[in-house]
Amino acid sequence: MPTTMLANLPSALRQYLVVTANYWAFTLTDGALRMLVVLYFHGLGYSPLQIALLFVFYEAFGVVTNLLGGWLGARVGLNRTMNIGLGLQVLALAMLLVPQPLLAVPWVMFAQALSGIAKDLNKMSAKSAIKLLVPGDQPGRLYHWVSLLTGSKNALKGIGFFLGGLLLATMGFEGAIASMAAALSLVWVASLLLLKRDLGRAKVKQKFRDVFSSSRGVNLLAAARVFLFAARDVWFVVALPVYLSSQFDWSHWQVGGFLALWIVGYGIVQSQAPRLTGTAPDGRSAFHWALLLSAIPASMALLLASELPAQLTIIVGLLLFGMLFAVNSGLHSFLIVHFAREDGVSMDVGFYYMANAAGRLAGTVLSGWLFQAYGLSACLWVSALFLVVAAAISLGLPRNESDKQIGPG
Repeated sequence: MPTTMLANLPSALRQYLVVTANYWAFTLTDGALRMLVVLYFHGLGYSPLQIALLFVFYEAFGVVTNLLGGWLGARVGLNRTMNIGLGLQVLALAMLLVPQPLLAVPWVMFAQALSGIAKDLNKMSAKSAIKLLVPGDQPGRLYHWVSLLTGSKNALKGIGFFLGGLLLATMGFEGAIASMAAALSLVWVASLLLLKRDLGRAKVKQKFRDVFSSSRGVNLLAAARVFLFAARDVWFVVALPVYLSSQFDWSHWQVGGFLALWIVGYGIVQSQAPRLTGTAPDGRSAFHWALLLSAIPASMALLLASELPAQLTIIVGLLLFGMLFAVNSGLHSFLIVHFAREDGVSMDVGFYYMANAAGRLAGTVLSGWLFQAYGLSACLWVSALFLVVAAAISLGLPRNESDKQIGPG
């Protein structure tokens, strides 16, 4: 029995496995919900910019949530922040079960805001917990476990994309939302029963002003993260699904399935990042991988203006972008956990993912506006520019253990 197996594991590992399972379950619904909303409202005739606006609160509230969530996790424990996140996601799904005429933009934006808060509480809880399981003098082992967690999460998010397209095609919008709400409610109840320990509660009472990191390494990494994720979402979140649907006449199932396979592959590559970057990467590694990635969207933009078939350019370019972005993201995920303070780890992790949410917010809004006004090529050029900026910021990152915590900055 799974419960018996859990009971025989060490306490910290048992709690972390429960947190990870919750994170996986949440990720499935998060990916499916994103695809459902994009495809459903595109089918209703919403413009790309209007669709992007549906996600503005999702990303904007993530900025605040990561700051407050990191502080809250340090004070009350990561089990409570995880359970709050699961409950809010169930509520967000339930809000979308109103009759179709009531699904106005403000209502959907508010539901997405709750979902964004839920997502960031879950992510912060899971990423912070792993720091507590690996000794600080084993960075290679820490990188391995962070890569496995992040890679598996992204693979499951890809499956969620596929699930969203499939559920929309087979059950309709309301049926898909209802089934996900019911399944996640069961996970939430199980989490309330199994997460007993105050995992991640800081020994020293944390003050709210401590949510802003005093580590130069953490601050620079957060700045680079803003541009890294803005570079992805500026063409991936809204522009790409709408482009595939409108220009190639792909069905909801085809769009969801293709993007799902992309994210699953992305997650697999991310889980293997230590094999590609070495087991102890530093700021120099972040610079090189970001600069290499910038060549992909720039090349795609040039090829879209050539005589080559657009479908070939998009598919091959997206595969290459996914592989390199997975390495960049996995490397960043390790560096923040590695740089974070031991006591109150969720504070630094929360601050960092606040920057992540800011980048996603900027990328989401720009994705809708740029695509509607100038087309996909403009989104790709902006993506390349953002990646060059991320690489430039990474030049200032620590390059060895001795300068990991340089001091205020």
